[in-house]
Amino acid sequence: MSIEIKEVNSKKDLKKFIKFNLDLYKDNAFVAPPLIADELVTLQKEKNPAFDFCETAYFLAYKDGKIVGRIAAIINNSANKHNKVEHGRFGWVDFIDDKEVSAALFKTAEEWIKAKGMNAIVGPMGLTDLDYEGLLIDGFDKMSTMATIYNYPYYQKHIEALGYAKEVDWNEYLITVPEVFPERFTRLGKLIKEKYGLSAKQFKNRKELIQGYGQKVFDLWNICYAELYGASPLTQRQIDHYIKLYLNFISLDTLSLIVDKEDNVVAFGIAIPSFTKALRKAKGKLFPFGFIHILKALKKNDTVDMLIIGVHPDYQNKGLTALIFSDAFGKYVKNGYKYCESNPELEMNHKITQQWSSFEYVNHKKRRAFIKHL
Repeated sequence: MSIEIKEVNSKKDLKKFIKFNLDLYKDNAFVAPPLIADELVTLQKEKNPAFDFCETAYFLAYKDGKIVGRIAAIINNSANKHNKVEHGRFGWVDFIDDKEVSAALFKTAEEWIKAKGMNAIVGPMGLTDLDYEGLLIDGFDKMSTMATIYNYPYYQKHIEALGYAKEVDWNEYLITVPEVFPERFTRLGKLIKEKYGLSAKQFKNRKELIQGYGQKVFDLWNICYAELYGASPLTQRQIDHYIKLYLNFISLDTLSLIVDKEDNVVAFGIAIPSFTKALRKAKGKLFPFGFIHILKALKKNDTVDMLIIGVHPDYQNKGLTALIFSDAFGKYVKNGYKYCESNPELEMNHKITQQWSSFEYVNHKKRRAFIKHL
C-alpha cells in the first residue's frame, strides 16, 4: 500500500509521535529513551518558550494503518535572523528501513518549509541548540546519553539518497577519570586562581545555586555560545524556563562554576550523572517506577556526562579550562566516577578537544547535520 502522511493536530497524536521512537528502539541495547513528559514539554507551544520565535509542524507516516515514521519540520526565526540565513530544520526524525517511508516524510517536511519561504533545510536539529541535534554516523555500538540522538545506521543512507550533504560534524569523547589528576592542571589551576583573583564556587544547597547564580550562568551562556552552529540568543523567558528545567535537576557534585572577585561567573562546566541505564529501565515514564531508577542513578554511578563548558571571552586562551577540569575532575574522583562522556563537540572546536590529550580518552562517537538546498 502507499504511504500516508498525516499532520499531528492533537495531543493524542503528539503522544503517538513521541512514542513511535520508543517503539522503534524498544529492543535496542544502546539507546537512552527520552521521557515522554519531557518531550511533551519541548514539543508543545503552550509549554516551551522557544515557540515565541519558532514555527513547527509534526508529521506521522502510516503504512497498512500502522505508524512507520515521523518527522518535525521547524523554522527558528531567531536563529535565522542571528545567522543571516533562511533555513528550515528537520528533527525528531525516525523511520523504518523503507525508502518509500523516508522519502515521503522528507518530501512533506521540505514542502512545508519551502512554502514558508525558506531556501534550505538542515538537520537533524531541534527548536534550539539546547535540543537534540546531529545524526549518529559512527559509534552505533556505544551507549547513548540523555542529551543525544541515537539512530540506526540506515538513516544516513536514506538521507543521503534524498540529496542531503554534510553541513557540520560533532565528535564525542569518552574520557577515563584519572585516579591521580595530572599535576600540570592542578599547578596551572592554582596559578590562574592567584593571577586573576578567581575561585571555584562551592554550593551548600540548590537554592543558593538557582537564586544566586542561575541567571548569571545563562547570561554567560549567551555570551559564550553566540556563534555556536545553529544558535540564537536565549530570551529571558527561555532562561527562566531552563533554570527551572535544568538547575533543579543537575547534581551539585558534578557542577563547576568559576567566579571572579565580584562574584561574576566567568566559566562553567555543567555535568550530570549518566542516566542512560536508568532511562532504559524507565521506558519513557517517570511513574510509577521510573523515578526510582533516576534517583538510583544520582546516588550510584560510574559515568558522568559533561554537557557544556563555557569560558567568558575575556578569559579565553588564559588556561581557565585547566581550572574547570581541576575542580570538576576532583569532584568526579571523590564521587566514584570512572568515566566522563564529553557529549557532542563541534569538529572545529579544537580548543576543547586539545584538552583531552592530557587524559586517557577515545573519540568513540560522531554525528552529523545534513543540508539540502530547496
